[in-house]
Amino acid sequence: MELQFTGEVIEWRGPAPFFYAVVPPDAAELIHDLAPMLTYGWGVIPARVTIGSVTWTTSLFPKDGGYLVPLRAAERRRAGVELGDAPAITLELAGP
Repeated sequence: MELQFTGEVIEWRGPAPFFYAVVPPDAAELIHDLAPMLTYGWGVIPARVTIGSVTWTTSLFPKDGGYLVPLRAAERRRAGVELGDAPAITLELAGP
């Protein structure tokens, strides 16, 4: 399944800063409905992410009833994405 949306880039400060794109509520609801078939545990869902011409694999994190797309530093830099941006994102979801 493929989803396309824009997601605001936020920062979570733990021991090191992590950046995520927030999946909008309508897409998160669809992912939530499919989660039992897609998750490999703990609610984490494998996904292929594309921003512009940059594509990588990661896992969506469940958060407060929605989902976050992790944006690793290398891919974020290659895609030119900064904190507060709202890039166009394509997610390809598949089961474990």
